[in-house]
Amino acid sequence: MLVCVVTGASSGIGEAVARRLARDHGAAVVLVARREERLSALAAELGPDASYVAVDLTLPDAPEQVRAHVQERHGRLDVLVNNAGAAWRGRFADKGWENVRRTMEVNFDAVLRLTEALLPVLRASAPTAIVNVASTAGRVARPGTGAYSASKAALIGWTDALYAEEREHGVHVALVNPGFITTEGFPQSELTGNRWTRWAVSTPEHGAEAIVDAALERRAERYVPRPYALAAALRVVAPGLVRRVLAGGGGRALMTQTKND
Repeated sequence: MLVCVVTGASSGIGEAVARRLARDHGAAVVLVARREERLSALAAELGPDASYVAVDLTLPDAPEQVRAHVQERHGRLDVLVNNAGAAWRGRFADKGWENVRRTMEVNFDAVLRLTEALLPVLRASAPTAIVNVASTAGRVARPGTGAYSASKAALIGWTDALYAEEREHGVHVALVNPGFITTEGFPQSELTGNRWTRWAVSTPEHGAEAIVDAALERRAERYVPRPYALAAALRVVAPGLVRRVLAGGGGRALMTQTKND
């Protein structure tokens, strides 16, 4: 039986990933997020093999809480999905370093700390996988989202390095970059209501499909929806054009909204 840890599992993409792993792959899923009532309800729905750790991953002892739970309940780990994240919008001149600091703490530091705690378990259970859920915003940024884009760009760079470092240990490290995803907090009604931009919006279920595929089929990188990969490529071959478009407010479909656990 697969043993999987999914962070940000109380809603959105994380919840969809947990459901897919349990339903389609018979996995024992460890749900991690802050909202205990949601985690408890989801674990009960997924069955006796599901469990949860209700914790804020930015707390000093959070990684050890998750590691201890995994070791005591399962003694092994096959898949780690680093999905939890958050964003606070605002221009740097208005929000300053503090906004960058707290965004990095959630989207980057917490991911590294949890991965550090669980990496020995993943190595001992190899072949295994880590999937880091970053964002198209880590490749293409727009005004007011600098802190979020910076955190996801850092996650992307670290993921590439970790992939190379862990191959010899049998730990596959993958990256999934969502674009606009419809969730309870971000219905994306402005985009879905326009037939010209509807294509740019995807669902948590499509995000979950990409994450599970990256983990179990050992894919290197996925974009959701797939056409968002073109935005990342265009940023490389025509950076001036992309910057002008985004600075002029015409690049909404090149950037993702945030998710929360």
